[in-house]
Amino acid sequence: QKREISNFDYLMYLNTLAGRSYNDYMQYPVFPWVLADYHSETLNLTNPHTFRDLSKPMGAQTVERKHKFIQRFNEVEKSEGDLSVQCHYCTHYSSAIIVASYLVRMEPFTQTFCSLQGGSFDVADRMFHSVKSTWESASRDNMSDVRELIPEFFYLPEFLTNANHFELGCMQDGTVLGDVQLPPWAHGDPHKFILLHRQALESDYVSAHLHRWIDLIFGHKQHGSAAVEAVNTYHPYFYGDKMDLNNIKDPLIKSTILGFISNFGQIPKQV
Repeated sequence: QKREISNFDYLMYLNTLAGRSYNDYMQYPVFPWVLADYHSETLNLTNPHTFRDLSKPMGAQTVERKHKFIQRFNEVEKSEGDLSVQCHYCTHYSSAIIVASYLVRMEPFTQTFCSLQGGSFDVADRMFHSVKSTWESASRDNMSDVRELIPEFFYLPEFLTNANHFELGCMQDGTVLGDVQLPPWAHGDPHKFILLHRQALESDYVSAHLHRWIDLIFGHKQHGSAAVEAVNTYHPYFYGDKMDLNNIKDPLIKSTILGFISNFGQIPKQV
């Protein structure tokens, strides 16, 4: 409010308070998608339509997608009768594999990604190769993809280039994977992408609406009735601080829950 710190610094501070750290892929700092325009030649930061709706989670960015997740939530109630597994999302917006997939072109993340994938790169079509297609997947097209971003999208151009010349494979349409495909407004320049993306994060629009996203990720819309209303509930296992593992006597169930959390992500501690 006083313009004494940047939005970036504020988000890093909140992530730290919520137990997120660069030292833990499973609880890596989480940052929001802030833009919805990955097709224009020039980026207009004075137009509200340029931006993602920060008051809604990634699963509710389109009306159609939002209704599908609400339908899933309601169907569990009807069919299972067990409200403990009633949720909108069975995948998470931040996990070790999401972090490693974004940073796969840089070591040590390349090795981390491969080890999480069983020793090799993923199928080329599923690799992070385009900012635009990743946005479309996470905001509209893929019901199992609700990923958010990581801090590097706002300061580190190197992760967008395949400087190490890793052989990442070839997509079904014949495209050989190399550098990450950038939006037209970046003109193929990773430094320009980072500059404009950071300007978007620090823009007046994001400054005025960022608190709504913070409510979803770190605040009162994280769980409970406010989360249900905001279409923002996740599988119970994702709420690590709500799971009392000490009371679970069955070692198989305990290891299953721990495996689930480590593979699919954790909700930050509520700030």
